[in-house]
Amino acid sequence: MVVNANAEFAFFTQRATIIMFPTNYIQRGEGSPVILAHGFVASLRTWDDLLPEIAEAGYAGYALDLLGHGESYKPARRRDYTFNAVFDHFAAWIDSLRLTEPLTLVGHSLGGGLSLQYALLHPERVRGLALVNPFYDFHQLAPVVRFAFQRRLLNADLIGRTPYRLFRLMVDATSFRFDIDSREAHTLPEHVRIRTALDYTRSATGVYNIPHTLPNFTPRLARIQQPTLLVWGRRDSTLAPDSFPRMSKLLPNIIAEHALPSCGHVPHRCHPEKVNPCVIEFLKQLG
Repeated sequence: MVVNANAEFAFFTQRATIIMFPTNYIQRGEGSPVILAHGFVASLRTWDDLLPEIAEAGYAGYALDLLGHGESYKPARRRDYTFNAVFDHFAAWIDSLRLTEPLTLVGHSLGGGLSLQYALLHPERVRGLALVNPFYDFHQLAPVVRFAFQRRLLNADLIGRTPYRLFRLMVDATSFRFDIDSREAHTLPEHVRIRTALDYTRSATGVYNIPHTLPNFTPRLARIQQPTLLVWGRRDSTLAPDSFPRMSKLLPNIIAEHALPSCGHVPHRCHPEKVNPCVIEFLKQLG
């Protein structure tokens, strides 16, 4: 079964007023619920390879476009784009699903941070966590990137006027392989590079305010008691690759961890044939 929906739900702003925001999501399969949360300036299409396999394995998979991303609601004011706002949107959407049993969270990058927050605030609702290159600490970013986000040096208006072709050029340049022995020109397949560039163009410019508002989860990782799968690419140029082994030492209930030497920030997209079996096996271990 496939469901495309614009779900209406209550979203609480900092002034405690209630606004109805639409969220775009798809649902496939039946069984125990698995929630998939994508990363920064991405969309639910990041799970095109994994979602069908989750459904085929006997689970109900739900993938959404986060606030300001894809086809979900995009607030007009940039100050409304914070990690807490995205989390409130995410948590309210989960409530709207009216799930009757604990869920498993699969989160990539920003979605990993959201998954950690949800597990900390609602531990009784979470069966397990599958984290892919999770963004859990602002200091995972390279110093020059942190400086740009902290000082708001990124020109959101200019980004909003950037055409697809320039985004595509950027994606191609950052995915190009420079190692001589590689038989592949890029770490990402052509269709993934097309989708990545399209997701950049569809994201609201306000989302570039989100990274510097991320809370530091490092001191709270020891409180995550749920069984956890951790997957990361050793060539990640967005988040420091050595931050993931450090995270593994702090999480008390790591069931499995996989470091993929030839992958960057999106191992579930560059090598789904390696990542997907890890996730399915983890779900089966949860029962």
